[in-house]
Amino acid sequence: MGQQVCMGAMMTCSFGATPSSLVVLPANRVMAGGNPAANIMDSKPMVNVLPFGLCNSPANPTVAAATAAALGVLTPMPCVPATPAPWMPGVPTVLIAKMPAVNNTCKLMCSYGGVIQFSTPGQFTVMD
Repeated sequence: MGQQVCMGAMMTCSFGATPSSLVVLPANRVMAGGNPAANIMDSKPMVNVLPFGLCNSPANPTVAAATAAALGVLTPMPCVPATPAPWMPGVPTVLIAKMPAVNNTCKLMCSYGGVIQFSTPGQFTVMD
């Protein structure tokens, strides 16, 4: 049993340099611990998923270009999340706006190879 994720949950990316905070818009009208609760579709880059500082992924085109310009020395560049798919696997027994809820064990994949996961769920009272 996991904890429901909501606005303000802290996330980390396996290729990111710093943590980031999840943004959940109040459109779903479901609250958890006083904040808007997340569903699997709250995965849009630069809307829900904000940058993680510098990106270290060689699959990121800006990192690859900067690394090539530095003669092969890995050169981190600013993160711009690329998250085309929803959070996985979701909680199919709890629906928020007709979509599965997100708990603290869900993960999100970045197109550049990063795995985004939660370090804190944003609240500690609502369990899935």
